[in-house]
Amino acid sequence: MSEIEQLLRPELRGRSPYGAPQLDVAVQLNTNESSYPVPEEVVSAVVAELAEQLGGLNRYPDREFTDLRKALVTYLEDRSGVSLRPEQVWAGNGSNEVLSHLVQAFGGPGRTALGFTPAYSMHPIISETLGTTWVDGQRDAGTFDLTVDSAVEQATATDPHLVFLCSPNNPTGTALPFEVVEAMLEAAPRAVVVVDEAYAEFARPGTPSALTLLDRHPRLVVTRTMSKAFALAGGRLGYLAADPQVVDALRLVRLPYHLSSPTQTIARVSLEHADRLLETVDAIKRQRDRLVTELSALGLSPVPSDANFVLFGGLADAAATWQALLDRGVLVRDVGIPHHLRVTAGTPEETGRFLEAMAQIVPTHALSKETP
Repeated sequence: MSEIEQLLRPELRGRSPYGAPQLDVAVQLNTNESSYPVPEEVVSAVVAELAEQLGGLNRYPDREFTDLRKALVTYLEDRSGVSLRPEQVWAGNGSNEVLSHLVQAFGGPGRTALGFTPAYSMHPIISETLGTTWVDGQRDAGTFDLTVDSAVEQATATDPHLVFLCSPNNPTGTALPFEVVEAMLEAAPRAVVVVDEAYAEFARPGTPSALTLLDRHPRLVVTRTMSKAFALAGGRLGYLAADPQVVDALRLVRLPYHLSSPTQTIARVSLEHADRLLETVDAIKRQRDRLVTELSALGLSPVPSDANFVLFGGLADAAATWQALLDRGVLVRDVGIPHHLRVTAGTPEETGRFLEAMAQIVPTHALSKETP
């Protein structure tokens, strides 16, 4: 062990950093980004606003990101019909920073966080690296569903301080029944319950948002992002809606002036052009559904998705299939679930390239029907 390794916190020794491969290949469908560029009219609007502000970068940004919070409230009200106040909204540099603020405020040494695997891998990483004990709850091994009875049983046994739920869930793409959220709030009476809705804009019609539960549950937090549906992964803006007292608590742990002036401007102007930016959502959903249909026709087992990606099984060796796709210029995600890979819904051309590659690969890479 090197001198630096000896100085490192013991619980961090031997860990690997988070990160999906960033490779220069023709078809990149591994990180659930939008394949569509930001429209030129939105780019022009952002550049015009930034040009007026760049001379003032000698001053710190608005610490309370007041205008951005108002814009987020307007967007959420327009899309969900839920009436919110600016003091119920918080934002950070990507939803991961927002999640880290929650763990800093409500987790920490001597406290426990509960999540249900497979789910977003940053939930345990953020929790554990901030000194919170992580409990790896489980979903149904075959369907990846989380039932009320199972969730309640696991929450009761754990009695956590934080609970992480995803709807739609990453990497499975499945939405979460409202009954699970409400049951969790009752079964974990001292927990802040976080519903991660990073992919909410892609949900199928009729899928409810946990935003509608906020007025009845002060311990409920709903997190969102502009990285996916808004095609702003490079802009790094995540946010949450919660009780004002939860938001007040996050001020205690955030770094001073954590949202730069350009970040606030890019996000605010983008929200003003929400209709234009979200025009690609339906196109992405069509490709998602195309993936489910055509992967099924290839004899594989895709999971019906409410997100902008599809998890599919039926592979003899997921890692070997991942490499075979990469050899054909297609990058997807190996999420560590045996016999499964995850693919982002891209443009029609990208989806076609992936499906063509899979058609070539399946005869030698599919799981034998006789395999138990």
